[in-house]
This record gives sequence, structure tokens and C-alpha cells, in this order.
Amino acid sequence: MSFRDLRDFTEMMRALGYPRLISMENFHTPNFMLVSEVLFWLVKRYEPQTDIPPDVETEQDRIFFIKAVAQFMATKAHIKLNTKKLYQADGYAVKELLKITSVLYDAMNNKGVEHMDLSEEDSSKFKFDLGSKITDLKAARQLASEITSKGASMYDLLGKEVELREARTESIARPLEINEAEKVMKIAINCVMEQVQKTKDMLNNVALDEANLEAKIEKRKLELERSQKRLQTLQSVRPAFMDEYEKIEEQLQKQYSSYLEKFRNLTYLEQLLDDHRRTEQEMFEEAANMLCLMQNRLKEEEQLLLKGARRTGVRIVGTMQGGDTEEDEDSGDSEIDLDDDEEEDDMEDKSIEISPRKFVLRARKPEPLEESDNDF
Repeated sequence: MSFRDLRDFTEMMRALGYPRLISMENFHTPNFMLVSEVLFWLVKRYEPQTDIPPDVETEQDRIFFIKAVAQFMATKAHIKLNTKKLYQADGYAVKELLKITSVLYDAMNNKGVEHMDLSEEDSSKFKFDLGSKITDLKAARQLASEITSKGASMYDLLGKEVELREARTESIARPLEINEAEKVMKIAINCVMEQVQKTKDMLNNVALDEANLEAKIEKRKLELERSQKRLQTLQSVRPAFMDEYEKIEEQLQKQYSSYLEKFRNLTYLEQLLDDHRRTEQEMFEEAANMLCLMQNRLKEEEQLLLKGARRTGVRIVGTMQGGDTEEDEDSGDSEIDLDDDEEEDDMEDKSIEISPRKFVLRARKPEPLEESDNDF
């Protein structure tokens, strides 16, 4: 079923004047009541005098209704319908309903909506009454199947007529001998008597078998009673080592609960240890990153100071010792050479002594945990 077919069907039914509103969602699931109602309305629309029973309560009524509609449309409108799809009453039934609605819709468009009043004589000619002749239809169907089977068997027998004709003529031409006929009758009687005797023997054997089976049944019943009594005695007797077994089972339960508790504690402590190591590793990495940043910043400051001193013409003398003292400041002032005497005072003020500072960041490494046999 396509969306286009469903849309065309709903539009055609609306144009034909169907009193009920048909939605596109009505055929998503099987809806036989709606399909039967639409079929009955379409048949009445095509032939108002049609007599088709609308009962669809039981399964047989539904089958008969679908077959009647399909047969009517095939004989009157020459429209072949798929009864299986109609019986499904879902989206596939819309395609079959669309065959009838399209014919009526085309007729309405070509000739307009006309209400034809047929006379009683014409309507009686084409009246299709299945309700009153349902028994005749069943009888005719059964006779047709019997005629087919009888005709096939007759055809096979007629095929053997050529071979049997000679034997039949010989038997008819041969004179009847009383002695031979008596002999054949005696042989037939003996065969029948043998069959009767075999039947009697079988009946006697059946009686013997029945007695044997009854004896076996009684024997099995006695064995069953003995087994049940033995089972009751075994259930009532307490085993010898049952007390010890129960004590060991209680101890095992306690050990198992202790094991679960220790296992949970061990898992929790391992998780704490992993978290502690992770935090220490992060602190160590952060300290190392800070140390690298400070070293880079000091190098940049030293380069900037050196560039500034070169631009002003000042010679910078540094020491390998950290810290600044007054003696260093005096010695630094004495080691600066000036080219011009006029700029001596100005350059003394601009004398710079740089002593590298030492920044040492020590990252504390994680201390190893003491291992112990007692984890808890």
C-alpha cells in the first residue's frame, strides 16, 4: 500500500458520497468491519437490487461475504478481486477496493451522477440471490468434485479396455465346467475360513495380552508403593554427619561475609591510593611547569636588561653570587667607564648592576607506601 493509493481511495469515496469519513489511519491495522461496510456500500452503489447478506459476525460469515462480493464483481463488473487481501482488511485491501471505486468514479465523471430506476423485469433478470441458494452451491460443488474423480477413474479403466477385451471374450466363449467352478468355490471358502480362524486367534491373543498387561500394571503399582515407603523412611531419617555439615556451613558463611568485607575495604584503599598518587603526580607536574615558566621569565628579563644597557652604552658586570650588598654597589660604580667627562654624572646615576636571583622550586615526590601483610 502506498500513500498515493490511500489518498486516492479516500478522495474517491468522498466524491462518491460515502456517508462516513475515512481517514488514512484507518487501514494501518486490520479493520474488517470498515472493509465489509465499504464493500457492501460499493456493491449497493453498483447494483441496488443485489441481495448479499451483510452478516460478518463469525469467521464463516466473513468468508462467505468476501466470496459473494468477489463473485458478484467478477460476473457483473468483470473486476477480479483478491479475496485474501480483502480478508486481511489492512492496507493491501485498499488496492482491491480501489479497483471498484475507480470504476464508479470514472462512470460518475463521464456521465455524471445518475440514479437509474430499473424495472422489475430487468432487475429480476440480473438479481443475484446467494442467500437462498447456498445449499445448492455446496451440493453442486461436491457433485463437481465427485464427477471429476469418477471421470478420471473411468478414463483409466477405458484405457485398459483393449487389453481386457480379449480375456473377456475368451471367458464368455469358454463353456462353464461345474467341477472347476466347484473347485474354485471350495478354494474361496477355505481362504475365508482361514481368515476367520486368524481373526479368532488374534482375538484370543488380545485377551491374553490384556491379562499380561494387567499383571504388569499390578506389579508396577506394588513397586511404586514400596518406593514411596522407602522414600518416606529416608526423608524421616537424619544423616549421621548432618550436624557437622551445618556447623561447617555456618562457618563458611561467616568466612565468606568476612572475605566480602575485606575485599571491599581493599578495593576502597586501592582507590584512595590511586587518587593520592594521581594528586601528587599532578602537583609535581604543576611545580615543574611553574619552575620552567619562572626560568623562562628570568631569561626574558635578563635579555631585556641587556638590550637596554646596550642602547644606553652602559657596561654591565654581574657576579655569580646572589644578593646585593653595599660594597658590590660601590665596586660596580667604580668599574663603569665613561667616554665623555660631561656625561660622567649622568652615567653614574644610570649604572646598573645585575645579580641573578635564584628561584628554586622543589617538587615533593610521592613517598612510597610501606608494604605490610596486614592490609586491613
